[in-house]
Amino acid sequence: MFTCDAASIDLTPLPSFSSPTASLLPAEKSLLGIPEWLTQINEDISRALERGINIRQLVAARACAIDSLLIALFKWFELDKTDLALFATGGYGRGELSLYSDIDILLLAPNEIGPDASSKIDNLVALLWDIGLEPALSVRSVSDGVEAALDHTIASALLEARLLIGNEALQDVPIQIVNKQWSPRAFFEVKIAEAKARYLQHNATEYNLEPNIKTAPGGLRDIHIIGWVTKRYFRVSKLYDLVQQNFLTEKEFDELSFAEGYLWQIRHHLHELTGRNENKLLFDYQRDIAQLMGYEAQPDDQPNAAVERFMRDYYRCAMQISTLSEMLTNHYYETIIEPQLPDDERPKKQPINARFNQVGEQIAMAHHRVFAQHPESILEMFLLMGQYGIKNVRTHTLRALKIAARGIDQTYRDNPNHQALFLGNLKEQNYLFHRLRTMNRYGVLGNYIPAFSQVTGLMQYDLFHRYTVDAHTLFLIRILHRFTDSRFYEDFPLVSAIFQRIERKEILVLAAMFHDIAKGRGGNHSLLGETESIEFCLAHGMSVADANLVGWLTRYHLLMSMTAQKKDISDPEVVTLFADLVGNVTHLNHLYVLTVADMNATNPQLWNSWRATLMKQLYSQTRRILRADIDAPTNRQDMISATRKQALVMLDNVDNQHMNRDEVLRLWDDLGDEYFLREIAEDILWHTEAILDHPPIGRASDANSPPLVVLREHRELALDAVQVFVYTQDQVNLFAVTMAVFDQMNLDVLDARIITATRDFALDSYVLLDRSGTLLVDEDSQQELKQRLIDAFKNPTVPKLTHKRIPRQLKHFEVATTINFEFNEASDQHIMSLETLDQPGLLARVGQIFLQQQIEVHAARITTLGERAEDMFYISDRNDEPLSADKLETLKTALMTSLSLRSDNVES
Repeated sequence: MFTCDAASIDLTPLPSFSSPTASLLPAEKSLLGIPEWLTQINEDISRALERGINIRQLVAARACAIDSLLIALFKWFELDKTDLALFATGGYGRGELSLYSDIDILLLAPNEIGPDASSKIDNLVALLWDIGLEPALSVRSVSDGVEAALDHTIASALLEARLLIGNEALQDVPIQIVNKQWSPRAFFEVKIAEAKARYLQHNATEYNLEPNIKTAPGGLRDIHIIGWVTKRYFRVSKLYDLVQQNFLTEKEFDELSFAEGYLWQIRHHLHELTGRNENKLLFDYQRDIAQLMGYEAQPDDQPNAAVERFMRDYYRCAMQISTLSEMLTNHYYETIIEPQLPDDERPKKQPINARFNQVGEQIAMAHHRVFAQHPESILEMFLLMGQYGIKNVRTHTLRALKIAARGIDQTYRDNPNHQALFLGNLKEQNYLFHRLRTMNRYGVLGNYIPAFSQVTGLMQYDLFHRYTVDAHTLFLIRILHRFTDSRFYEDFPLVSAIFQRIERKEILVLAAMFHDIAKGRGGNHSLLGETESIEFCLAHGMSVADANLVGWLTRYHLLMSMTAQKKDISDPEVVTLFADLVGNVTHLNHLYVLTVADMNATNPQLWNSWRATLMKQLYSQTRRILRADIDAPTNRQDMISATRKQALVMLDNVDNQHMNRDEVLRLWDDLGDEYFLREIAEDILWHTEAILDHPPIGRASDANSPPLVVLREHRELALDAVQVFVYTQDQVNLFAVTMAVFDQMNLDVLDARIITATRDFALDSYVLLDRSGTLLVDEDSQQELKQRLIDAFKNPTVPKLTHKRIPRQLKHFEVATTINFEFNEASDQHIMSLETLDQPGLLARVGQIFLQQQIEVHAARITTLGERAEDMFYISDRNDEPLSADKLETLKTALMTSLSLRSDNVES
């Protein structure tokens, strides 16, 4: 049981309370100097932490201080003259209080509470609120408590109830109530279900960018659950008591204690910075807390190195906590719950070989000396799990595994038998992610591949990379396996078909394991990873050809995504250059599969219908070139002809009375070659039908022939994108006007194709993301968008930009604005590359600068990667002539000036 003797820090003594008048209400009295006293207590604790006093002593010291306050107030309001008992519950009951932690208290009465006691309680509660404690107070009779304890969260709080003052006859009642209402098994099952639901609320990972240090996986709650399920059975009050019960080892306790102290220290700084009970480690606080905890930038560091080191240590602590929590709760089930089960519910043991048994759906070593006597069994166990379809490991085996993993050294790694077992694990696809995850958590993977231990917990301080490098790598391997799962076939039809035809799937698994393994070292991680992956493969007896393929994939793992997102893949020269780098269809198939898995494993929001379309288009065009397809277009004119031919075939297969073939061909002749170079056949038919159904368009100022604006769902994967097609007479402010309207309606542009037909008509198509998600289902929103565009096209002035605050998260990132120009001979235009901080109204502001500088936009590729915008524009002057060097410099200066004037206001 927690006692105040555990705190060895002198805190400011309580103010002296004079005897109150029983009838005097708190509102009519002063606050007795308590708020000032509480402020001083918090300041004393903060100063003590700065002096190096252990955070564990400080959370106990604050609990002691609150104990003394509540005991004094209990007496002040003469509640000691009633039959009530005052308990600390929850974290306060454990003796753990940070600066602004909830003060959970229970006033328990043997019977119904009378009016006199009730009046005194009201006065106490009012004063507690007035002094700023905001207590989480429960007032119950014993019978009320019995009924309330049917709620497992209340039962958990009662398990930790600690009597402060009052009726000592009620001291053991809270635990008696829990024992009456909950069997050990029922309580265990409900708490595990609660933990699983809590995990899902945090994406089932310890590696959230802005983790909640209390409730997220690996947070303080994962330590609390160990206490809850074990206290119900062992009837202990402190975690260390479980060591004496031989349930917890000394080393496990030390690991939990250290990690808990680390989180408590973070929590203290969070509370101090925010002045409230804040548990979410937002970007707003990460840099400050890193500094407060002693993470200083070194002379050769990158800008975010200090905060990245801090977060790496946090993630490692979180993984340690969640791993131990999972293991210990399973250990409780296996040692306490399982032996009490009926015979037909107990897991059956079946021998696998002389070293391992299958126990229910788990694997277990046959005797405690297995790993010591047979070191190769460390890797053999995981291979057996794949071969026998076993997902989990018994906890006594995990404990032995953790110890044995420390013995994996260079001699172990050089053993040909061990090498064969490791490669065998990668070839065995069954439960590969789960097996590698266990290897990682219990030290096997990091010791077998030491470079992998260096990226464990390593994060990049940005919004693009959502996971640490180790978590991302394992998630990538999990997604590779999904390509063989029929449940995901509709999401990845082409990729799944290709992956299932690849026989040597371990090639892709190895490329996945090494593609980011050199991050955090400085230099080009792809090149460093290539060298290490080849060395690893050759050392493991793989052929030179296989090793070089793994190395090539590691080196070029970003090539396909960067080409698809940042280059104009409707240009045959771009695709031809990409095909030359890829070299053959084998490389292409492996790279395509790896790239799609990598993008999905980097950021769940990164993979959308438009990126899927780009990747598929680049794959298909490249494959035709590499296979020397006789019908494959080899230049711009061939591609134009191929697209028209494909569209005509589709037209002939469509029963559509609105489109006459001759009329269609006449329209197409007017649309120009550039249109057929950049659009796909399906969209061409959609545009053609819309144009032919629309009244002939005259000049933009002619109210009787408004511009054509149509929209539909993006069809490729139909995930979240909206296509908008605009057909109108060309005008100088068209791009600026369109971007301004999209900005006003909170529509994010993913891609833009701005084409001028041969008869001076603009054929502009956009792929948009609708932030509200209602555009396609709300006819009023659709009509509003159409009308705003039409009205804006008729008005020679560009709509005024709306002022928007920068989202909170973006404020904490610095992205240097860079603008580069490259001349494209094929189109006789300049390609402008813009890299800057993603910010509200970015494209609208760029459009205004283009208008002011008399720049014509012919195409755009919009790419947003977390907090970073990487956009590309094909531009010329108003006469479709290339821009002079002076004009390019003037344009660059104007853009840099405009983008540097962004508001620093932040959304709440």
